[in-house]
Amino acid sequence: MHQFVFQQGLSGELQLFPHIIELGAKKNQAIHLNSFPQSVSECIRIYYVNEGKFEWSVNDESFILYPGDVSLIKPNEKFGSGKGVLEIGSISWIHIKIQNHGNNELLSGRWSSLSETESQAISKVLLMNNMPVLSKLPEVGRILRYIHDEIFNQEIGFSTRANQLIDELFIIITRHLTKQNNRGRDFPKVFMQLEQALRQNLSQQWTVEEMAAIAGMGTTLFNEKVKSYTGFTPLNYLINIRISEAIKLLKKIDVSITDIALDTGFYSSQHFSTTFKKLTGYTPSQFRKNNLSYD
Repeated sequence: MHQFVFQQGLSGELQLFPHIIELGAKKNQAIHLNSFPQSVSECIRIYYVNEGKFEWSVNDESFILYPGDVSLIKPNEKFGSGKGVLEIGSISWIHIKIQNHGNNELLSGRWSSLSETESQAISKVLLMNNMPVLSKLPEVGRILRYIHDEIFNQEIGFSTRANQLIDELFIIITRHLTKQNNRGRDFPKVFMQLEQALRQNLSQQWTVEEMAAIAGMGTTLFNEKVKSYTGFTPLNYLINIRISEAIKLLKKIDVSITDIALDTGFYSSQHFSTTFKKLTGYTPSQFRKNNLSYD
């Protein structure tokens, strides 16, 4: 296996790829002390095991990886070997910078050909993932090799092709991750976890595609499952969640109605007021006044 390490700021090969922090491949033939210490990640890290058996730690939890396995490390996660050493074998990896857009953390920037909706859906799945090891995903190893070849050989169109391969890498990992997370789980459990994710991020403008991706389903199946389970379409169910959270906040007299509207994901206080009255029969101000009169 060809060994290399391209590092941003040190390797000219990455000059056109500011979003790639590091790209590398290593065949380790001997164990050395402090060769793989634990550190806190500042980006998305993806490691692929080509050969060997590796025992790595993510946030002080141990995982064993075999050939074909992938480790997905998120920003602020502690990662490395609990023993501080890299076992004998070979690995490939890529580190990708996270782009910040207001309150949203997105993987893609101008380099990506993903639409904003697709990027947000993939980002939410990856960044909310709590399973750092993906089993048997050889496509990742193949794509990492192709990315290296494009950047190293620099043939016509190499920049565009390399970035397309990075998009493909995230798509494949996200699809595999949602299937792995959803395997063997019944929909009520999946739905409860989805609802928890929605409630924790109500200020975000969720789309059906993003919700379906978190549930590990296509949009058509997801629509059918939610309608069958709740009696509502996904977006109508989301509105009900927004209103239920708003009701809790309206009981706090020190929180303004405008802040409540924005915190629960409405475009404006007027939009919030119209929707609230439609579902409850009261405007937010009337509901707060009536609620306080009973206290």
